[in-house]
Amino acid sequence: MPVAPEVASPFGAPDASAAAPPAGGAAAGDAPAGGASAGGGAPAGGAPAGGAPAGGVAVASLTVDIVAGPGGVMTDEVGVVTGDLTLRSEVDASGAALVRVQYKDAEEWYVVTGTKTHLNDPTDIAAIHAVAAGILNRPEG
Repeated sequence: MPVAPEVASPFGAPDASAAAPPAGGAAAGDAPAGGASAGGGAPAGGAPAGGAPAGGVAVASLTVDIVAGPGGVMTDEVGVVTGDLTLRSEVDASGAALVRVQYKDAEEWYVVTGTKTHLNDPTDIAAIHAVAAGILNRPEG
């Protein structure tokens, strides 16, 4: 039986340092490809709408600027948001994860509908972030 060849992911390997921060609580590591940045704790501007994942403190997060496609991005708090957005994927120490968006350079964050989940391995947040950004970023419309 033939064996399928391995295909390299266009997203690269997940950065374990982004999902497993040092004892200080801040995520470490280089920014993932595609302009995303890694960080820990609450997004800039204070506590985001909806709280940290499952009410815990985010221990790893990935952030990237996107442009919503036709129809925008559905959120739990305010419905559809459109235009230039910032997407942030977060996971806390218990494995609770979610994806948020905010209008670019705004303070308020909104949970993307359907993204609250539990991860057995916090490093999986990189895969969730790559998929969410790939689906929601539609600069060409």
